[in-house]
Amino acid sequence: MLKKKKALSFAQEEQKMRYLKRFLGCVTVCFCVLICALLIVVAEAETVTQNERFSEKYDFPDGAAPVSVRYGGRSILEGESAIIDSVTYVPLRAFSEEMGAESVTWNAKSRVATVKKGGITINIENGASYIEASGRILYFPTGTKNINDRLFLPIRPLAAALSVDVEWDGKTRSVLLSRSAKPFATGANFYNSDDLYWLSRIISAEARGEPLLGKIAVGNVVLNRKAHSSYPNTVYGVIFDRKHGTQFSPVSYGTIYNPPTAESILAAKICLEGYSISDEILFFVNPKYATSSWISNNRPFAFRIGNHYFFN
Repeated sequence: MLKKKKALSFAQEEQKMRYLKRFLGCVTVCFCVLICALLIVVAEAETVTQNERFSEKYDFPDGAAPVSVRYGGRSILEGESAIIDSVTYVPLRAFSEEMGAESVTWNAKSRVATVKKGGITINIENGASYIEASGRILYFPTGTKNINDRLFLPIRPLAAALSVDVEWDGKTRSVLLSRSAKPFATGANFYNSDDLYWLSRIISAEARGEPLLGKIAVGNVVLNRKAHSSYPNTVYGVIFDRKHGTQFSPVSYGTIYNPPTAESILAAKICLEGYSISDEILFFVNPKYATSSWISNNRPFAFRIGNHYFFN
């Protein structure tokens, strides 16, 4: 009988332990669920707070979303930076000062803001689609934004001119900034003078009177040919290529030697900075003046800008 009682007592103890383990397991699961719920509530509260700060400070356009910007291990421009049309915008003055600019001034007459930092002078006209930075042109097709009488710019070109690197963290949807290892180069040191000379002249001769985007596309054709194995590997070589006859009519007419317009120089610099409407276009034609239909009959049509039709 004693042995049976001991066996029974041992079985009861085992059963109690199983119940205890189950109980502790349930408690652990409930605790984890509670912690997760609290974390979600805190995150939602932080998001609401961020959105409130975001909406209170500026009247951003519909569809704009707040974005976190971090520099030097800390969050900056809270409630002031926004994603607008898939581009991160920041206020010019506040961002420039955060990046160490010595001065930020505004000329009300010319509507041009000027930022100076470490020998680099940056000029931005209200409503423009580019930054002029010590002789260089940094293009952004979405243009500047005027929000509550504050000038906003895309973060990448402005950061580049201020010698700051930009990285997008998709996991946290944050913009991460760091000091660039290389100082921003001036136009005199960045552009190849021969390339700029001839590219601006062919753009001016071929696309005078065309919109800026049309001028950029003409420059893209020249640089796309330069990178293509079927054409010479220099800007000058592409323009004066006669392998299959004269490639550009201004070479025959002599207008290639005329001084370029200011906007053509602008377009040439934008192209030399690496901005491209298309990496595939190799031909363009103005149907009004075309003396041959070979291009339109033999090359894939890409798009039209102004009076020019572009082909791959």
